[in-house]
Amino acid sequence: MDLGLAGRSAIVTGASRGLGRAIAAGLAAEGARLTLCARGADALAATAAELRAAGATVVAVAGDVTDAADAERVVREAVAAHGGVDVLVNNAGGTSRAGDLAQQFRGSFDLNVTSALRLMELAKPHLLASGQGAVVNISSIYGRESGGGAAYNATKAAQIAMTKAYALDWIRSGIRVNNVAPGSIAFEGGSWGRRLVEEPEAMAAFIERNIPAGRFGAAEELAAAVVFLCSPRASWIVGATLNVDGGQSRSNI
Repeated sequence: MDLGLAGRSAIVTGASRGLGRAIAAGLAAEGARLTLCARGADALAATAAELRAAGATVVAVAGDVTDAADAERVVREAVAAHGGVDVLVNNAGGTSRAGDLAQQFRGSFDLNVTSALRLMELAKPHLLASGQGAVVNISSIYGRESGGGAAYNATKAAQIAMTKAYALDWIRSGIRVNNVAPGSIAFEGGSWGRRLVEEPEAMAAFIERNIPAGRFGAAEELAAAVVFLCSPRASWIVGATLNVDGGQSRSNI
């Protein structure tokens, strides 16, 4: 199926490894022109070089999306290189562990909610000009139900709520906003991938208890769902939160 993404300009944050790298590769396979952002310059450069070797058009911008100046630079360089922005994937996220409890919550909110919102607002004029602008935010099944640490759980839930509110507003101008909620996905360098090697028996027991599909997900499986939501083929999907989890989540909603 041709997803209609050839030649489109796509920004992917947290793109140097794991889920972000797989999403970038999936978009590149559809012919999108990429602007990739991550904090680690060396890993980001390696990912960009790998994608270019496969034929992709890639701009790499090392920066921290929680920093307003870096976020502005990401969008500015995407527009300069590719003439606009058609797709924004806010993949960067996680939990802040620095400081006291209040600082941890503020840091997590800044990373999981404010940074995505800032990039959305910066990209909005270009997404409007696109005529088929699409935003996909990467949350977690633990934004839809209890699980994970308190700061992560609370701020991922806030991200989903923000996504829904913006989706209902922005679709009136022709910009689609959706959310993807991954379950436990294993990849090299990630926590689940590492634990599969270090604690195989414990991970087998975890899978038996928690994942009806009987295994961890792969980053490429998440990427396939994200790429579809980015595409004009998903034109009637607005404000959704799509679980990609092998049946791991337990919420009825």
